Amino acid sequence: MIEEGATHIAVATDHVIESFRNTMWPGYKTGAGIEPNLLAQFPLLEEALTLLGVVVWPMVEFEADDALAAAAAKAAEDASVDRVIICTPDKDLAQCVRGTRIVQLDRRKRTIRDESGVITKFGVAPTSIPDLLALVGDAADGYPGLRGWGAKSTAAVLSRYGHLESIPVDPRDWNIAVTSPRALAQSLHEQRDLAFLFRNLATLRIDIPLFDSVEQLRWQGPTAGFPPLAERLDHSLRSKK
Repeated sequence: MIEEGATHIAVATDHVIESFRNTMWPGYKTGAGIEPNLLAQFPLLEEALTLLGVVVWPMVEFEADDALAAAAAKAAEDASVDRVIICTPDKDLAQCVRGTRIVQLDRRKRTIRDESGVITKFGVAPTSIPDLLALVGDAADGYPGLRGWGAKSTAAVLSRYGHLESIPVDPRDWNIAVTSPRALAQSLHEQRDLAFLFRNLATLRIDIPLFDSVEQLRWQGPTAGFPPLAERLDHSLRSKK
């Protein structure tokens, strides 16, 4: 990214896999099952990025996704910023997209997803993504959603009503065509508290103080400690061959 012209850059990491969300929902994702060799690389990644001169946000109480969301919102407030690019295609971060100003980058596919792209992909506006995840669930994060709510029915309902609290209690008032609206309405009625809990889990926090000015994110080249680290890593690779 730097070689392609990025001038301001920061990286958020899950320094600790668990977060405040684990106290909200016992099934929320943990570090269990992560390959030890992979887990051991996290500190090295943070060290390498820091010595490279890149701003790093190692998250403990919050998650890396929260940091990206908070940073994007903060940077977008600066009139001197042309565009904020969130470098992950994760559906969680789709809630942060705003028009063409805050967008997502899929580096593997080399594609940009703006607000219209989010709607095309998920069937709802970015602001409805937490509601969508609350109803359909998120297996990667460890919460199941509500019974009966599939991706298509959820997108149809939320594209019309936007948020959980705006969905009419009586399915006869739904001005949309979905399969088994009565069953969906009953499911939402019986698991309403659960739905709002899941939405809270899915909502990224944007009130985390990470920087005062975007100029703090300007990349000014590697630090003096980067060449020795590079040499150490090269030596390690050569010794394993």
